[in-house]
Amino acid sequence: MSITYLQKQGDQKYFLDQAAGARAKAAELGVDLTVVDVGNDGARTLAALRSAIANRTNGLIVVVPDPAVGPDVAKAAKEAGVALLTSDDQICTDFPDPSVCSHQNLVPRVGFSGEQMGAQVGRRAGEEYRKAGWTATDTRIVYAWQQDVNVCRERVNAAGLAFDRVAGRIRSLDVGTDNTPQGAQRKVASRIVTDGAGVKHWVVWGCNDENVQGAVTALQSAGVSADNVIGVGLGGYLACKDWGGPKPSGMKAALFINGRDVGALAVQTMYDKLRKGTPFPAEAFAPTTMIDAATWKNSGATCK
Repeated sequence: MSITYLQKQGDQKYFLDQAAGARAKAAELGVDLTVVDVGNDGARTLAALRSAIANRTNGLIVVVPDPAVGPDVAKAAKEAGVALLTSDDQICTDFPDPSVCSHQNLVPRVGFSGEQMGAQVGRRAGEEYRKAGWTATDTRIVYAWQQDVNVCRERVNAAGLAFDRVAGRIRSLDVGTDNTPQGAQRKVASRIVTDGAGVKHWVVWGCNDENVQGAVTALQSAGVSADNVIGVGLGGYLACKDWGGPKPSGMKAALFINGRDVGALAVQTMYDKLRKGTPFPAEAFAPTTMIDAATWKNSGATCK
């Protein structure tokens, strides 16, 4: 049995862990696994997918760099009669935007629940805000995230609702960026110059650790001290690096998501489909854990 795992952003710590988990599970099951890093390139994704089909792969697991390529990915797999499973990000068989896709046309997915993760992040941010004793008058929330990725939208929206329930409504800056620290830092730095007058305290969350770390760095570069920033990451692999350093960090907590668990679960799910005929679940989720400077070393999180 051969399985091909196409990953976006394969140099990110999370996706490196995911590939390691997938390889370990494939070795356990006796599966021939090929992992391909397609970066952030939709055309490269489609080329790698067609190559895998030409090489007679039995199953395709895909993390798309852009959900807009979803219909092309699904069509190519269907025409070739190759089983298709998505990992992490949702895609639709007939629309480039999965958020408007009918349920039956969503490709089965393995990963995490965006809404559940976002709710955990927002709840922890609200708890940290209340503990700090800040007020809405001189506090702003920064959401930094890639706005064309549906799972990011789910996470950020759920975080906002959960924060409101814990801490009440606060004015926010919605910052569109890519899912990199550098991209978030540039965009947030620009927004706080134009919209940060009179703001003393900042609460930050996003789609991943990269978004939050970039925003926290932008605030600190603008002269905001770490004790005036509450950043709650999503991933944990960059947040824990801050906690291991000598300086205080605005990153107060992070939701640890283990890429190894997702990679292993994706390969097992594909194996069960191909070997046993077990239908794909619509969605299958790996567990998550909230960590901070005091708890991360015992959580299993590894730092990038």
